[in-house]
Amino acid sequence: MNGCLSRLQLWQVPPSSLLFRRCNFPKTVNFRPPKIMCFCQQLQTTAYEIVNGSYVPSGDTEQVNKVQDKVAMPMEAVGAFQKLPMVMPSVDILYSALKKAKRVSPTKGIANIAKRERNRGAKQLDALMKELSVPLRTYMDYFPNKNHLHPYERSLIELTLGDGNYEEVLRKVCNLRKRVVSVGKEQASLCAKSLSKREAVERLDEGMKKLEEIFNNEGRAVDELLNIAKTLRAMPVVNLETPTLCLVGAPNVGKSSLVRLLSTGKPEICNYPFTTRGILMGHINLSYQIFQVTDTPGLLRRRDEDRNNLEKLTLAVLSHLPTAVLYVHDLSGECGTSPSDQFTIYKEIKERFSDHLWVDVVSKCDLLSDSPVVFITEDSNADNLELANYRRRGPDGSMHVSVKTEEGIDKLKTSVHELLTTQLMRLKISESEEESRDAPRY
Repeated sequence: MNGCLSRLQLWQVPPSSLLFRRCNFPKTVNFRPPKIMCFCQQLQTTAYEIVNGSYVPSGDTEQVNKVQDKVAMPMEAVGAFQKLPMVMPSVDILYSALKKAKRVSPTKGIANIAKRERNRGAKQLDALMKELSVPLRTYMDYFPNKNHLHPYERSLIELTLGDGNYEEVLRKVCNLRKRVVSVGKEQASLCAKSLSKREAVERLDEGMKKLEEIFNNEGRAVDELLNIAKTLRAMPVVNLETPTLCLVGAPNVGKSSLVRLLSTGKPEICNYPFTTRGILMGHINLSYQIFQVTDTPGLLRRRDEDRNNLEKLTLAVLSHLPTAVLYVHDLSGECGTSPSDQFTIYKEIKERFSDHLWVDVVSKCDLLSDSPVVFITEDSNADNLELANYRRRGPDGSMHVSVKTEEGIDKLKTSVHELLTTQLMRLKISESEEESRDAPRY
């Protein structure tokens, strides 16, 4: 009995006490057990409540975790539009869902006719609800939140689709899914409570018609989402690590002709303003190095709040993408924008984006005469020497080229190559600085 008691006493003694009790340390030595430091990488912050004998996370903790997930959501890189899911037309979704739901058979082994019929009706309504709601849920999961996109792609959505239209269509799709799930569950429950075969058949038909009517009335949101996906997927893909040359200038000054000449891009070329109705992308292969070239809509002389969405696309490219600028001027009088207005636009843009690498080109030089072109409506103030020189030769250091006679084209290609090579070095330096900034310090 004494042995049992002593063993029970030993169980209550900490192991460290037993260790030091057995060791014969000299009395003069004041031995203290070493302090043990524990490092914990992540603490468990989930609180649990006991519900019906099971552990369930408490509601407050779930809300905190959701907020943390939203805060930690990283911003996506450029290229999110190419990851969009394929959206089916609403008619195809409804037809496929009805076809699959009607093939659902009742559970085997039910002998009672009424029970078998209400089982079949409840299962078919549940299947129809799922076949309609699952695609909608997929679209909601894989269409990105606009706030998590790169600023350039966020601007493309706002300027191409209209401010707020993207979020409005996604909201409609979400509401449609919620209504389909709610009505589908309600009708399936009613069908499962039927007391006779006839009642089960009637409730099945009624539930099918309600779900079909809801999807026919509100399915336009899916078709709108389909059009949005087509529009966004057609946007040019920009690689932020590849040097990009952006052609800028007033409308109809010859930017698209130069893009065709310098790159693989094939923009539309017509003799009227705003030929370019979006961002067009081409590529240049120089010395086994691939470079990007963008053709942008023309800019007019007006305040930013008065600019149309095409002009704002050009400003978005310059603001959010690391581009070098090839600014095109037309002093021949053919573009429809006076040299004075072009000069004002040029000064404003160059001052705003002074950190960009820059090359000035005067196009259509085969049409230039010895005397400058002066419009009746423009300011012909002779005291402004800078404007007078601009009308005659363009900006200081600008190159004169002609796509028609190919004058100055070889010199332009050499200058563009040097400009893009410098831009490539800039990108590499910026990337190395970011890596060193993000590297852990010990």
